[in-house]
Amino acid sequence: MLVWFISPPAKFMKRAIANKSAERAAANVVALERAALDRWGQGDPSGFLEICASEVTYFDNNLERRLDGLDALTAFYGKLRGQIHVDRYELIQPKVQFCGDAAVLTFNYLGYAGGQAHCWNCTEVYRRLPEGWRIIHTHWSKTASAES
Repeated sequence: MLVWFISPPAKFMKRAIANKSAERAAANVVALERAALDRWGQGDPSGFLEICASEVTYFDNNLERRLDGLDALTAFYGKLRGQIHVDRYELIQPKVQFCGDAAVLTFNYLGYAGGQAHCWNCTEVYRRLPEGWRIIHTHWSKTASAES
């Protein structure tokens, strides 16, 4: 019996390599987010501040207007330092989408603290910089409760 091996066309090999690279980058972005959330749940917002670019913009339900820049976000988070405790949390259906050197991470956040569930929608826009992935935009918005 004669068996022939035909190597896959180069375009399929390139696509497979690109897919693996995107999978690794997506896992890296999600890992950065989880590490920052782990610290956040212990009252330490610095995990997020350390992965933000200097030009970061920020929205959430507790603000009337967007915050612009790392200094403004640092001041806002400074008021929250030590005030937050999360017993545990879940990232529900995290999804990372790429466009060049930008990655958009979206997920539903379900956090448990003091016997209550807290539900948020989150969008984080990351940019690949020489020092690694950095957040350039954050948007958190409250959503329906876990019980509904």
